[in-house]
Amino acid sequence: MFSDITFANPGFLYLLIIIPLMVGWYIWRRHRNKAEIQVSTTEVFENTRKSARQYLYHLLFAFRIIALALLVIAFARPQSSLSRKNISIKGIDVVIASDISSSMLAQDFKPNRLEASKDVAIEFIKNRPNDRIGLVVFSGESFTQCPLTTDHSVVVNLLNDIESGMIEDGTAIGDGLATSVDRLRNSKAVSKVIILLTDGVNNAGSVDPQSAAEIAELYGVRIYTIGVGSKGTAPYPVKTPFGIRHQQMDVNIDEEMLQKVAQISGGKYFRATDKEKLQDIYSEIDRMEKSKIDVTEYKKKNEEFLIYALFAAGLLLLEFILRNTVFRSVP
Repeated sequence: MFSDITFANPGFLYLLIIIPLMVGWYIWRRHRNKAEIQVSTTEVFENTRKSARQYLYHLLFAFRIIALALLVIAFARPQSSLSRKNISIKGIDVVIASDISSSMLAQDFKPNRLEASKDVAIEFIKNRPNDRIGLVVFSGESFTQCPLTTDHSVVVNLLNDIESGMIEDGTAIGDGLATSVDRLRNSKAVSKVIILLTDGVNNAGSVDPQSAAEIAELYGVRIYTIGVGSKGTAPYPVKTPFGIRHQQMDVNIDEEMLQKVAQISGGKYFRATDKEKLQDIYSEIDRMEKSKIDVTEYKKKNEEFLIYALFAAGLLLLEFILRNTVFRSVP
């Protein structure tokens, strides 16, 4: 809500030009009214000082000038514009479904796929202040790490706590999708979205990914799928009797299945071969899924000339009183 002053009759403001003309005329008249006499010396007047009343006498003219300016402004009819905006923000409900299987420890992303995906997801969350965000993790099975919430600090903390090995190993993509859809099926949001991130092939769980996508489509849930992993092979840490060793492992991502899941639900499939590409993908999803903002604007104009007219009348009255009392005998 804010106020802004406008004038209904701004042409009257041109009359303010007479103010400097009146000031010039006043100074000129005061100078002309001084008496001139011829004397042999002015020593007798050197120690003569003007009284305070003589200096303050000029206030009467100042009051008149200010009153005139206020009257001109009053004639111009100043109006205050009262504006109020009612903003209704309808956020989007987003569930991030993240694969935490052991293959996510591959180090083709730095420091590894899981940590890189967590970092990028956290940046995405921070850029979505109006959305409810939830978190689902899956490996050999799936569970809800964080239900839908607008308290993004909680989501970020729980996302940071995710580690590979929290649950039985495997890649239950279908179960991860089904759990995510279950979190969104009763949502009243203007848009419901799942961002599913995986680096493998569905090889565990009891729900087929395509069936889960069909259920998502039934509930109006859009799925964005992201395949994470470089092309060919990737270094993978392996425990040996001599410590951690790195072996080159084949990167197997069921891109055809992920594309089908995204297509069924009206989403889109992306392939991230490094962290920078993953950041670009999240940025593209962020642009595609913007919150809906409804703005209702209300404006009202109020006349403000009366206050200026009253001040002008007050100054003129004050001038009249002072001129006929305190300054009556001042030349």
